[in-house]
Amino acid sequence: MKRDKIIFYVATGLLTLLMLFSVNMYFFKHDDVAQMFTSFGYPTYIIYPYAVAKLLGLFAIWNPNFKIIKEWAYAGFFFAFILAFFAHYMIGDGGQTAALVALVLLIVSYIFNKKTQN
Repeated sequence: MKRDKIIFYVATGLLTLLMLFSVNMYFFKHDDVAQMFTSFGYPTYIIYPYAVAKLLGLFAIWNPNFKIIKEWAYAGFFFAFILAFFAHYMIGDGGQTAALVALVLLIVSYIFNKKTQN
């Protein structure tokens, strides 16, 4: 049980760092991110709401009292990482590796979250 908790905390911690880096970029390097979103074909007005959604998702994942909201946060991150992977892959900027790493960390975090809850 202790090993499962350690794996959960490490995976979720690394995922959190990756998401906080992303949110930092969205808030403080808005012009660069807006250019990237434009190259993906996405509207730039979703950058700030997307950053806030990432923060709320992280809060839900770390809070043990939000069981149903935590499931939704994991699902939202899953679809966001899948879409990010293919968006980066399609334009060929090399960013798909970060999306793939985030997806792996998310899956490990989810699996070991379930193991520690039982």
